[in-house]
Amino acid sequence: MSAKSAINKEVFTPHDEKMLAAVQVKRRTKKKIPFLATGGQGDYMTFICLSVTNKKPSHVSITKVKQFPGSSSFAKRSMWSIDQLKQVNGCDPNRDCPEFDLAFDNAFDQWVAGSAGEKCTFIQILHHTCQRYSSQSKPEFVNCQSKLLGGNSILHSAADSVTSAVQKASQALNERGERLGRAEEKTGEMKNSAEQFSVTAHKLAMKHKC
Repeated sequence: MSAKSAINKEVFTPHDEKMLAAVQVKRRTKKKIPFLATGGQGDYMTFICLSVTNKKPSHVSITKVKQFPGSSSFAKRSMWSIDQLKQVNGCDPNRDCPEFDLAFDNAFDQWVAGSAGEKCTFIQILHHTCQRYSSQSKPEFVNCQSKLLGGNSILHSAADSVTSAVQKASQALNERGERLGRAEEKTGEMKNSAEQFSVTAHKLAMKHKC
């Protein structure tokens, strides 16, 4: 079982919640924290998770989940409602990058994701979720690539890719059909010409025979 599946099963399912997205992160700026009893300073895995309750009305939360060394379980450390999220900073609107910042009413964190793709997927789902569930003023998304905020979900993008591939294949088949049609037409013309030549040759043969 992957870490994200385990988080959903251990942290959110028991509370009748569903995890929508998660991204593994590390801080870009070190915070002064006490030496951990588990054996190191900051030696743990951190995930930023987005979840929604199964019961209506739906409540969306952003939760910081950690796994400490020597432990197979995950623990909630901090949690905010989606209405407490004030700003999402993608750090670079011109290229894929793993860095992003989250600003809440009472907290501000600078993160770097495990990969640029993982961060982009999380921000795209977070933006879509904010548009759907935020009951108050929606958070500001700054320095984010337009492809993440354009309204097309990952599934829509995948569907567009499939549609494009089908259209290209259909076009190729049509072009092939046209070429085959022209070839059949030319074959028919050659056949007619051959038959006409045969008839003419036969007439000439009969004429000379007479």
